[in-house]
Amino acid sequence: MNDLSLTAPALTAADGAVEVTDHLELLAVMGRDFASTLDIDATILKALEHIIRHLHAEGGAVFLLEDEGRTLHCTSCVGATDITGLKLNSDQGIVGRSVQENRGEIVRDVAKDPNFNHTVDEKTGFTTRSILCAPMSVKDERIGAIELVNKSGGDGLFSQEDLQILEVLSVSAALAILNARMAEALVEQERVRRELELAAEIQRSLLPEAPLDGFPLYGVNVPARKVSGDFYDFFVLADGRICFNLGDVSGKGMNAALLMAKTASIFRCLGKTIPEPGRLMSRVNAEVCETATRGMFVTMVGGVLDPRTGRVVLANAGHEPPLVRAADGTFTAIAAEAPPLGIAPPLDPDDTYPETELWLNDETLYIFTDGVTEGYLSDGGTLESSGLQRLLNDYSGLPVRQRLDKVVAVLNRGDNALRDDLTVLAVEDGRIWAATAATDAGPAAEEVPDRNGEELLVLEVPARADRLKLVRNAVSETATLCGCDESVARDMVIAVDEACQNVIRHAYGSTGEGSLVLEIRRGDGEIVFFLRDFANTIDVEAVRPRDLDDIRPGGLGTHFMRAVMDEVAFQPPPQGGGNLLKMTKRIA
Repeated sequence: MNDLSLTAPALTAADGAVEVTDHLELLAVMGRDFASTLDIDATILKALEHIIRHLHAEGGAVFLLEDEGRTLHCTSCVGATDITGLKLNSDQGIVGRSVQENRGEIVRDVAKDPNFNHTVDEKTGFTTRSILCAPMSVKDERIGAIELVNKSGGDGLFSQEDLQILEVLSVSAALAILNARMAEALVEQERVRRELELAAEIQRSLLPEAPLDGFPLYGVNVPARKVSGDFYDFFVLADGRICFNLGDVSGKGMNAALLMAKTASIFRCLGKTIPEPGRLMSRVNAEVCETATRGMFVTMVGGVLDPRTGRVVLANAGHEPPLVRAADGTFTAIAAEAPPLGIAPPLDPDDTYPETELWLNDETLYIFTDGVTEGYLSDGGTLESSGLQRLLNDYSGLPVRQRLDKVVAVLNRGDNALRDDLTVLAVEDGRIWAATAATDAGPAAEEVPDRNGEELLVLEVPARADRLKLVRNAVSETATLCGCDESVARDMVIAVDEACQNVIRHAYGSTGEGSLVLEIRRGDGEIVFFLRDFANTIDVEAVRPRDLDDIRPGGLGTHFMRAVMDEVAFQPPPQGGGNLLKMTKRIA
């Protein structure tokens, strides 16, 4: 222990000190001081002044244990030499011995004590003659010690009575410090509780509102703690399709909650302008990689449902395999084909995550977090994917809202602490809902006035020239399927390609954003092409073909389209905006 000689100046009433005439009065004064403020450091310093005056010491110091009991830190000091801030090993010197043995010490002649450290005396030039030291402890909890040096007057030696008084005063100081720490901990606990409640409220606001009955998506989220690392979302796009996601952030606590909020917000923001889930997921990954805390990542499934056709496009970033339940109760798992978000930034801005295409026809897509499959059952086992499938079959006759609530209730029992957050999202065939929504919206909601005939193909591609090869191949194969000869098929391919090129160049401005949807139907002796985009609605008069005598470059593609096709006409703007071009080719 590094022990010091501290010379105290005379403390008088003029200095604002309170004259203490006996031990009980000193205890009362110290008790009032401790109770009057939460500033424990200032109160301990004031108490130290009272103790030094009462026991006629030349100086003193308060040492508190820190670093899980490994260090003694001088937090208060009164005397000619200020050692506030000094740190020593907790078993060093006379004060360390007093703390370790939890008993008071009187050292009448420090020169004869092998534990005394002369270093400070050598630096200050002062001579320490005697030391009085008492530990501060409450039951078995050791807090530190009070050390006094050099009794003034008389023979300059501390007495046994002095030690008894200091031990009593040390216990009073220890109780005050312990109570102050408990009060501070309670204040901090209350602050954290309020912050957690606020964070939980913010998280709840990020979840979508419960949809009306009949809506093709429904989700449930049950946090295991105040805040959750799980999230899900869905929102209707301008063209009537529904964008959705479900994710799980690694780790627990506030960091996971913050990353959850950021990822969910980025997906919703970008999802309104990037309709391809694979490309959208790549953009979200780039953003998460920029700011995610080291070692944290997000597993996530994102997708788009077209409720008019039941078509779903999914991208899975390292998440639990979603399940597709068929009407006969069988399940198909869709494994992830890409790593989680936040693991590796994209090497190329055009990188995209793999996509999976589904067609829901009385099937239901279930997406969930591992808190569901790893949740505890009443017998102590875990649910697993097989158990989840069994529950979904058991409750398949219920509406989706009740179905998911039943599944969650199996794991979220009153006698069972949740192992992890529970989140489930169901995506159903939405064609009934879409038809009802269109009927409720009135005649203006009719996207295609005449959708007669057999549906041959529905193809959605990004509005980029390098993706039109897919369109050309699809048109060629469809024409061949319908019995068209090679030359007719080739002309239809060129006409449809020209229409797509016009949309990319003029409607979208060659930005690469947006998408095209080509629908091909076969009627009585004809093939009908519907080409849909989601750009701003155009002025039909502005895209009429130019006079053939006008020899300026470009602009002749429209003439070719009208020459090949028997009918080329824009339909009324579809629900949600955009443009719809109908082209009809009569075939033998």
